[in-house]
Amino acid sequence: MKKIAFIGAGVMGREMIKNFLKNDFEVYFHTRTKEKALDLINLGAIWCDNIVECISNSKAVITMIGFPDDVKEVYLGNEGIIKNAKENSYIIDMTTTDPDLTIKIFNEAQKKGLHFLDAPVSGSDIKAEDASLTIMVGASRSDFEKCYPIFKCIGKTIIHEGPVSFGQHTKMANQIAIAGSISGVCEALYYAKKVGLDENKTLITISSGAAASFQMDNMAPKILDEDYSPGFFVKHFVKDMKIAIKEAEKNKIELPILKKVLDNYKYIEEEGCGNLGIQALYKFYEEDKK
Repeated sequence: MKKIAFIGAGVMGREMIKNFLKNDFEVYFHTRTKEKALDLINLGAIWCDNIVECISNSKAVITMIGFPDDVKEVYLGNEGIIKNAKENSYIIDMTTTDPDLTIKIFNEAQKKGLHFLDAPVSGSDIKAEDASLTIMVGASRSDFEKCYPIFKCIGKTIIHEGPVSFGQHTKMANQIAIAGSISGVCEALYYAKKVGLDENKTLITISSGAAASFQMDNMAPKILDEDYSPGFFVKHFVKDMKIAIKEAEKNKIELPILKKVLDNYKYIEEEGCGNLGIQALYKFYEEDKK
């Protein structure tokens, strides 16, 4: 499968498309705003006006979009993937979305003779750019193996988590862990500032010891530089945490830390930070809104 149809070219998707091009894939793509994707066209990706046109060119389809409602429309709408994909196509949703919706799409795909995989990713734009994403795949073993060469173009850690929806459940666990980690980074830097420490020295010191983490290495320097540009949007993280809490409640699981972190993020989203990166949580502490 050296042809890919790709729906979505946002912060993550555009870097993934670039890596497919580097691996000599023929990439057909569709996104809402063509003008924002001219660099991809210049690199050789082929723009399509709509989803139906895009997926008509390939039997391997990838989606990387925003919210569950977007996923539902892209897959289950009249002009969507399920009704219009070629029979026996492999359809991979790499969006982080609701596991229940994933199961619904899988069931509809089966009725149409389509292979559906859920494969959310972790690593933000940093790892999307260098093709070292972590990919969590929910699928049959045979579908996973068939699509493994595709995943290898964009990821480094690629795990078959189990049947469809297990990719999404693994991503929920990932987001729960991130919630605590990024909050710890923000609180540590805020503490350092308030007690009069040199924040840069503090970061060098604590990031080389037991407090080391991806968030410490990548988000903390941005916070100190007051760089809140998005590698992963606040609004998308809020969406993910809401899904995780819904799934936890359905399974009678208590997640008190996640609930508190979600409240903090909802506060800054309401303050107009939804389109900033998740490191913007630091603004919650700066305003003394604890």
